[in-house]
Amino acid sequence: MRKLTFTKMHGIGNDYVYVDCFSQQVANPEQLSVRVSDRHKGIGSDGLVLIMPSSIADFRMRIFNADGSEAKMCGNASRCIGKYVYEHGLTTQTTITLETLSGIKTLQLQVNNHEVASVRVNMGKGKTCGNLVQAGTDYLLVDVGNPHAVCFVDSIADTDVATIGPQVEKAVEGGVNVEFVEVISNSELWLRVWERGSGETMACGTGACAAVVAAIHEGYTDSRVVVHLTGGDLSIEQTEDGYIYMTGTATEVFTGEILV
Repeated sequence: MRKLTFTKMHGIGNDYVYVDCFSQQVANPEQLSVRVSDRHKGIGSDGLVLIMPSSIADFRMRIFNADGSEAKMCGNASRCIGKYVYEHGLTTQTTITLETLSGIKTLQLQVNNHEVASVRVNMGKGKTCGNLVQAGTDYLLVDVGNPHAVCFVDSIADTDVATIGPQVEKAVEGGVNVEFVEVISNSELWLRVWERGSGETMACGTGACAAVVAAIHEGYTDSRVVVHLTGGDLSIEQTEDGYIYMTGTATEVFTGEILV
């Protein structure tokens, strides 16, 4: 047995256990993610994130869901990594690149008094990929580096996310993240997310981006949108050339050690 140092962080409630792999190694991240994610017998999180060296970017991210499956990308986790590497002295740059399984992302850090106040992430281009009909409901399939199924509802409060979410997640081979969106105005959305491998989470950065891509596609919103999630707000912008930018906060909760 050895001690593994970790840091608990969250992006508007989407919480992960982060491990700095510049100074230590994780032998079985899939198994460790299941263990640390348990909110009764572990640390409690939506999954595990490894901050690693990269040969093609400034840093590399590997992210594992609460069930141990590996995800391609997480917008909230990328913002937390930006905050971590700057405040823990791994970089002095305020613009950094991050290698993910869905490509290299560019992070712009807003720094006040040596602390990262917010992070703006270039999430790449989103695209619509057809429709999925489940139980009479039409979902727009959207790819923003990972797969999403977006539906628009009259009332978020009346939507049974816990029942519908897992059904739609499994309707697509390999699983899909599911977004339930209530349109407030042409510049505001309410959003609840069922994430594949983790269940309903308080926030999902890629889910917010997918919701905006879908809303623009359907003519509900303009290109700059504030997305309200259970854990807080994200600002999403889609530029004329199709790139999506996500801006939001990141918070460090605590640091500790676990025996592995």
